[in-house]
Amino acid sequence: MSTYDLYTSPVDRDTWDVAMTGDARFTWEYDDGRDKLLALYQKGKDKQWDSDKRIDWDLEVDPYDVLGVPDQSLAVYGTKYWDRMSEQDRKDLRRHQASWNFSQFVHGEQGAMITAARIVESAPDLDAKFYSATQTMDEARHVEVFSRFLQEKIGMVYPINRKLQELLNETLNDSRWDMPYLGMQVLIEGLALAAFGVMRDITTKPLPKQILAYVMQDEARHVAFGRLALRDYYRQLDSVALKEREEFVIEGCYLMRDRIRGIEIMENFGIPVREIAPLVEQSEYMRMFQSLLFSRIVPCVRDIGLWSDRIRDTFTDMGVMDHSKSDLEALMKNDEDIAENIDTARSARFAAEESARKAEVDAVIATEQHR
Repeated sequence: MSTYDLYTSPVDRDTWDVAMTGDARFTWEYDDGRDKLLALYQKGKDKQWDSDKRIDWDLEVDPYDVLGVPDQSLAVYGTKYWDRMSEQDRKDLRRHQASWNFSQFVHGEQGAMITAARIVESAPDLDAKFYSATQTMDEARHVEVFSRFLQEKIGMVYPINRKLQELLNETLNDSRWDMPYLGMQVLIEGLALAAFGVMRDITTKPLPKQILAYVMQDEARHVAFGRLALRDYYRQLDSVALKEREEFVIEGCYLMRDRIRGIEIMENFGIPVREIAPLVEQSEYMRMFQSLLFSRIVPCVRDIGLWSDRIRDTFTDMGVMDHSKSDLEALMKNDEDIAENIDTARSARFAAEESARKAEVDAVIATEQHR
């Protein structure tokens, strides 16, 4: 079945064409480059994985209870709209919410794949080109994984959110080589990484937990790459150039915040657009979720040197300034450890199952021998 047949509303079957600007940069310097970036490049090579082999696709998923989380996580829970819903309506809403979340993930990952390829083209340094090449492969795998999960397990796809599409357009349209880094590696990837983390930690279902943990293991490297590359470059910029980057971050953060309200979902259930923002603002879970989504962006923006009064005022206005105290290295180390722990648990389970099968066969053979 075509993906187009699974969309909740019709989407244009033509490709979305974004005009590229800026130069493709070659370099004739083939020395070793920066040690930390080359270490990430090596890690990117070492940590490639095959989704067919690493993920247990045979695990069943209830499309009406994808994550196994309480209904309090839905923005309309406890409102007059929730009270009016039948049980089937509520089941459908759970499915739409999961579909919308994972749909935005797959669209964002396609954007990340294209942006990583763009960075290979435009970055001036060979070490950055090396690493971006491995990231392009990572992002292709993420698109593969999320699209398969949507099609095989949920059976429903949402179009790309307009705010995400707008930020992708601005990121790819900018001719300055560092802007794809800033838009994708810091803002879009940073928010996605936090969203993956919240869902990974709250889901009670093994398949989405596997997928999110393994994708996050890759994304931790991607955010580290953006930090290293931009931190070095922004130290050289004058105040005017830094202000332009800060403006981009501020606009992008508001776009990212507005992206996560799920307006499209609520419209499909007859809720007027004018009432959606109040529903999100009144939902304790949604307020917490929105705040946590900036847990990776805020410390990263601080780390790369875009930390003016205007940036800090923006994060204060958004209620996310406390995240500036977060230890980004520790968060990313934890992301990697969780993925490794899931691998260890899977290996132990497979070994136990194999041992049980062997014991069963040995018992049958022993019985036959004694007859």
